[in-house]
Amino acid sequence: MGHVSKTPAGNFRANWRDPAGDQKAKTFKTRKEANAYLAEIEQSLNRGTYIDPKAGKLLFSTHAQRWLDARHVETRTQERTESVMRVHLLPKWGQWPLAKIEHLSVQEWVNELSRRLAPASVAKCHTTLSMVLGSAVRARLIPFNSCEGVKLPSTHKPKRPALALSKTEFFDKLLPTVPVEHRALVALPAGSGLRWGECVGLTWSNIDLNRDILRVVQVVIETGGSRSIKPFPKSKAGVRTIPIPRFLADELQALRSAKGEVDSTSLVFATRTGLPPLRSTFRREVWRPALVQAGLLGAVVDLAPDKWRATWPDEDGMTWDKEFTTERDAVAHVAVNAAGGIRFHDLRHSYATWLVSDGVPVNIVQKVMGHENASTTLNLYTHAPNEFEKRIKDVFDDSADDPLTE
Repeated sequence: MGHVSKTPAGNFRANWRDPAGDQKAKTFKTRKEANAYLAEIEQSLNRGTYIDPKAGKLLFSTHAQRWLDARHVETRTQERTESVMRVHLLPKWGQWPLAKIEHLSVQEWVNELSRRLAPASVAKCHTTLSMVLGSAVRARLIPFNSCEGVKLPSTHKPKRPALALSKTEFFDKLLPTVPVEHRALVALPAGSGLRWGECVGLTWSNIDLNRDILRVVQVVIETGGSRSIKPFPKSKAGVRTIPIPRFLADELQALRSAKGEVDSTSLVFATRTGLPPLRSTFRREVWRPALVQAGLLGAVVDLAPDKWRATWPDEDGMTWDKEFTTERDAVAHVAVNAAGGIRFHDLRHSYATWLVSDGVPVNIVQKVMGHENASTTLNLYTHAPNEFEKRIKDVFDDSADDPLTE
């Protein structure tokens, strides 16, 4: 049992022993305050919720580092969290004692971040702070998490609709405009549904051109401009074998022939240094210019010798134009400045759409797409073909096939 004693200075000291048996004390001006505090301490000891009053004096930076060191997450996740911690959390909370971080201060911090960061970034900062404080609660350093109940800016925004190319747009317009050395990489998601990381993580040993199949077993992860191999896909269902259509087999065979002798363990798509290509570099130098030349992004018109007009839309729907002396400069300008356009990932959407539209059962599409659930395949990656209105009407227009007609 604890007790209250009077000090030589005339104050009153609440005395108790913590769960480890160590003597603890805190001084108050009146006996009433000391008795009330001691009652709370003894109640928390009895309930097993005791927190050392001095534990909350630990600096946020100290506990945050221990929390980071103890985490077991993927490298990319850890790097993102460390970046948020370094840029946003430590400058604000680093020298604060944990017990001093209260709800109102957190709400004010979130409001201030909202004036200069996107809602999703604010949410990431808040989540990271909440995880650190949550671990402090579990470590019995503070009694509660001050992030609970904090109001965040809305992250809702209109979702960009997935764009599925028609087969004509892909085979007759887009693929022919892609430089020969990159054509296999563009054909791959359209002929197998692979994601970018799965495409650039593919090795020649994963491709069997005799049986026309490929196997997805690893992916490439990009973090801050660096690339690393992750020896397993996004999910368990991501490890899969996919049949290769003829057009894709031809592109892969052409690429292999162009490379000459290759190590079976080497990447199918690699830079001169042997590393996977960066997605941003490929988008800027290959993908976007190909869209322009295919007539799928802005337009470039030949006016006369040494004169080309580039036309492109901006984010607000306004159309702009400018003249150039070379087609290459005009295409590059549109590729950089035009808003919207088909994404590389939309080829994966297109692949699933083509399969479902041609009657391939959804459970088979689910398998080759690497989805855990068929609902994902239906909700995210399949879209009604452009002629769906006519097809629906045709079901009812042919009265000769009406079983109720005598």
